[in-house]
Amino acid sequence: MPRYPDERREAAVAKLLPPYNLSPREVAEQEGVSIATVYKWRKEAREQGRCLPQATGAGTEAWSSKDKFSAVVETAGMNAQEVAEYCRSRGLYPEQLQVWRHDCEQAAGLASQDRRREAQELKDHKARVRELERELRRKEAALAETAALLTLSKKAAAIWGDEEK
Repeated sequence: MPRYPDERREAAVAKLLPPYNLSPREVAEQEGVSIATVYKWRKEAREQGRCLPQATGAGTEAWSSKDKFSAVVETAGMNAQEVAEYCRSRGLYPEQLQVWRHDCEQAAGLASQDRRREAQELKDHKARVRELERELRRKEAALAETAALLTLSKKAAAIWGDEEK
């Protein structure tokens, strides 16, 4: 298994970022390494906290929510000039970061609303199950009573004889 120098690895990872935005397959072909190696390098760079989106040529629309969140976190402590520089290096617009930041801030609220809605739905379902079980018990009791009356009428007819014949 070949060992690649760190400089070559960093150059390959840099090609995955803007302004190049090459796909891992293109980087593998250019660098003469296997595609699995490029994916491994990208994964290691992500684990180090670098923002390497999945998008390839599709712009920021194809960024995953994890990548967007990572970009928001990276720019949280930056001033406007640093954010502008960050955006230029990543091929972003500052307005996109603002939208992503707003979405991240709203995510916790949406999650709690979803939990409340699901809890209410669960409560409604449990009430419906209880109602259906109560109705089932009532109908089973009525059916048992009807079966008992039918059996009793047959026994009475057998004891006293069938007067209809």
